[in-house]
Amino acid sequence: MAFRIVLHVYNNNCKMVMKLKSRVTYAASLISTSTVASTLLPHQQIPWTCVIQQKDLLRKSLHPLRTGLHVLDLLDQGSLEPHRTLYHLLLKKCTRLRKPKLGKIIHAHILNSFYRHDLVILNTILNMYTKCGCLDDARNLFNEMPHKDMVTWTILITAYSQHDRPFDALLLFPHMLSLGFFPNQFTLSSLLKASAAFTNTPHIHFHGTQLHAISLKCGFHSNVYVGSSLLDMYARCGCMGEAHLIFDALHAMNEVSWNALIAGYARSGQANRAIWLFWKMLRQDFQPTHFTFSSIFGACASSGYLEQGKWVHAHMIKSGGEIVAFMGNTLLHMYAKSGSIEDAKKIFDRLVQRDVVSWNSMLTAYAQHGLGREAVRWFQEMLRTGVVPNEVTFLCLLTACSRAGLLDQGQYYFKLMRDYNIEPHISHYVTMVDLLGRAGLLDEAKRFIGEMPIKPTAAVWGALLGACRMHKNMELGTYAAERVFELDPHDSGPLVLLSNIYASAGRWSDAAKVRKIMKESGVKKEPACSWVEIENTLHVFVANDDTHPQIEEIRKKWEEISARIKEIGYVPDTSYVLFYMDQQEREVKLQYHSEKLALAFALLNSPPRSTIRIKKNIRVCGDCHSAIKFVSQVVRREIIVRDTNRFHHFYDGCCSCGDYCLLESACTTTWAPFLTCLNLGDVIVNVLRCYEGTVKSSDPIKRKHVILYDDGDVEVLSLERERWELIDQGCKSGKVSWAEK
Repeated sequence: MAFRIVLHVYNNNCKMVMKLKSRVTYAASLISTSTVASTLLPHQQIPWTCVIQQKDLLRKSLHPLRTGLHVLDLLDQGSLEPHRTLYHLLLKKCTRLRKPKLGKIIHAHILNSFYRHDLVILNTILNMYTKCGCLDDARNLFNEMPHKDMVTWTILITAYSQHDRPFDALLLFPHMLSLGFFPNQFTLSSLLKASAAFTNTPHIHFHGTQLHAISLKCGFHSNVYVGSSLLDMYARCGCMGEAHLIFDALHAMNEVSWNALIAGYARSGQANRAIWLFWKMLRQDFQPTHFTFSSIFGACASSGYLEQGKWVHAHMIKSGGEIVAFMGNTLLHMYAKSGSIEDAKKIFDRLVQRDVVSWNSMLTAYAQHGLGREAVRWFQEMLRTGVVPNEVTFLCLLTACSRAGLLDQGQYYFKLMRDYNIEPHISHYVTMVDLLGRAGLLDEAKRFIGEMPIKPTAAVWGALLGACRMHKNMELGTYAAERVFELDPHDSGPLVLLSNIYASAGRWSDAAKVRKIMKESGVKKEPACSWVEIENTLHVFVANDDTHPQIEEIRKKWEEISARIKEIGYVPDTSYVLFYMDQQEREVKLQYHSEKLALAFALLNSPPRSTIRIKKNIRVCGDCHSAIKFVSQVVRREIIVRDTNRFHHFYDGCCSCGDYCLLESACTTTWAPFLTCLNLGDVIVNVLRCYEGTVKSSDPIKRKHVILYDDGDVEVLSLERERWELIDQGCKSGKVSWAEK
């Protein structure tokens, strides 16, 4: 009876029906809308807004043989009035809830309706398919549409750009132009994002610069959306100068443009620039987002800027930001890479939500710090909490086992990957070869390489070569080096390792041949350096550095420390000097390695009892490792050294690596000299093997001198200058330079 009263009023006064809307919908939810519809006279329809609420738009059909949606059933029965807005809201709700199956039902119904050629409705359907990830369905609809506008083209181009199909997005653009359409700001932004998604930098630059030209022609180059995409494109291909010019030319800036520029500098390793831009962003009253913080933390992590990272972290806390997953993982990584594993663990405990990336970040931290057993316990805890490991998890775990010498555990976890249906990648095989090689199982490591189901890469053979250097296996090392040269002739690392193998065995002519190969191919070794941060300023040192303003105080400080550690048992290990010289000269050569100079500087300029953090761009040599252990005992301070392989936590005469790194370390700050010396009483006759050539003196030298190689040149340090003649048969660019000792 209530429904008849409402419908009767509707026939006379529609406003009254609208006032009674809530009562009608309440009754409809109790009985059903079909009951209302059954009371209508044959040609009576009511507006859908009087009966259907938002929550009931996607209610299923009451009868299994009908359309599948109750609203569509009412339309088919003629009980509801079809309207474009109704279809739009149905499709919008399917898009928001990511229900493409229901969207297809609505699409099919529209094709049989008056709106089957309505461009607005078809664009809404296209948008629904793209947002739900059904790109093939979207493309089919796009191809079948009788008419298209800029919205149509922009929807599909944006979809391809957002779903990692940049080539498809860019292919649509010339077709669009050929039909007389001109891009708008949203089209160009999506196309620029697509061009920046290529992994090949030349491709990014090729497509991006053409789009930049079109943006200029269309007048969108200074638009904030197009400009932000432009500067992101240039930043991703390493053109930071161009990116900054685009940024400065923007008429208006927003958080996205700031984030794009900061992220570009962070990715390119220019942490100082990224931090300066962050400070400038704050000064101009722009609020950093989670993406801003994530980029800054990443920049601090790559450079080891702990103090700057703490400052940014403090600002994030003051601004009320939560440690969300992706940003929290970057913050965790920053603390771990800066040597503060305890702070990294605290960040993990405070994460709002922990995913597999969070657990992997902590596993990576333990691996970097050489804490293999802690990594194993962490993995077991991860499994207990129900988190399913992925290939990155096992790579972190195998790396931790390798660096801690946990052979049995590493082999067990490598086999365990199969239980989780994870196929090992090449990086997993590299780590296993490294694990076997560090354990001294060189033949087993070679056999493991031969049994790999995929073709070994240069990295695999490089791991075996490094193991041969550790265990002084010259024959197998030569074989591994040959394989590396075949696969990657431009990598200097294997050449350095092989030359050190020969030099350690006294095979100077073979070492000279390796050096000749490097010289001819233009391969150069990266100069060794160490740096330390004091009061937000980086101080960089190289071996035998004499350029620092405090160099005299630094040398005196190290001489003082050296004398103290010798009193408690430190003995310089001159085996790490690959030069033919007497014991005293070898000890002098060891005195001023870059990490020792950095340590002496930190002792002079840091507060007492504070932790000293030193970074080095190559592995720390064994003698420096031993010296720093004794220093930590003498000065009663924690010293953390980060090299290319791991973190070393020195405290009270011990290192966190358990001296396991001494098996793998090699002094890479010097080159093999490739020389022999014949001492004939007072007279020293010098014969240098130099790439099949000879350097000899016209007159015998009666005083001791040292001959060194420095970046390919022969440097003679003598108490007096003598005239030398260079007889060069194999090295046309050989030079002799003199300097007073």
